[in-house]
Amino acid sequence: MKDFWISSGHHLLDRGSDGGLRVTDEFLKLYLARRELIPPAEACAVERTLHAALLADPRMPVSASDIDAIADADARENWKLMIAFRDRLVRHAALEAAFRELVRGGFGNVPPIFINQLVHVILRNALDGTEDAWVLRAAELFFRTQRVTLHEGSLIVADEETIGGVNTTPVTPLVSMLGIPAESEIDIINKENADSYWDRSDQFDMALDLTAGREGLDALAQAMQRWIAHLLGINVSIEALPEVQNIELTWYVGLDADATRIGDMLWHGEEIDEATLARVVGLFRLTFSDPSLMVEKVRGDPVYLILAMAGDKTIRMKPQNLLTGLPVQHLEAVS
Repeated sequence: MKDFWISSGHHLLDRGSDGGLRVTDEFLKLYLARRELIPPAEACAVERTLHAALLADPRMPVSASDIDAIADADARENWKLMIAFRDRLVRHAALEAAFRELVRGGFGNVPPIFINQLVHVILRNALDGTEDAWVLRAAELFFRTQRVTLHEGSLIVADEETIGGVNTTPVTPLVSMLGIPAESEIDIINKENADSYWDRSDQFDMALDLTAGREGLDALAQAMQRWIAHLLGINVSIEALPEVQNIELTWYVGLDADATRIGDMLWHGEEIDEATLARVVGLFRLTFSDPSLMVEKVRGDPVYLILAMAGDKTIRMKPQNLLTGLPVQHLEAVS
């Protein structure tokens, strides 16, 4: 079986008999290795002692007074956030349960980077055994911001962080199109290069074609199916649709903030201008394998999922919306 996304830290976790990820000391030490928590040379003795003690025992109880004794205010804030997050992870039987609790209660002051890391590693678990590189590349949208480019009728997305630099002398048409530094190597995933994804999956350096009717949106649909099945235990079928026209929204889920706003406009029958409609990247129809699991008023009806780009031509997907937005009976009972 091919491995992928080593950077998620999944290899440091145990998998329980229920398929959920069990927190290990080795995984908790990843947080202690973050630059925000490694004490700098000028750090006080309290901070250095705390860091060393947690490296020896990453589950060691840490009180508010322990953190308040740290001299640097920024360091105190970082440690408060990290210890609160650690405590949340270790009090649950599985990372999946901790994430579901976070989703239901709101992320609050949990740093977005912690949320993205949780999504990354849980999705790695959900997609374990996947042999389709397109599905894995599409799944990167769950936890990494994408930049969108329209080129010769195609809608291409590439990892925003990977292509963040600007170079005035690009070396290939794709580099030119996306504004990528010349030293970066970006390919659009296709049949010829898909096998290379496995060796480069942690580089996030492959672009994806999300043009309607092509593999990208179908691959994203499959990733969403696996995500829902893994975290909610519900089997659904998700189909990418060719256009937004001629649909009746009895229930919809926006997969990002902009998609939610567009969905609200469609729901209320508001007129949508072409520029706003053009921001819709993907429209999906979701059906439940077992309609009896749905709330009664929409039982048997399709659920529509909307993915859109923001005004700055980026996609910031919110995979948690797939857990909170579906018309599932007694969703709070899923622990």
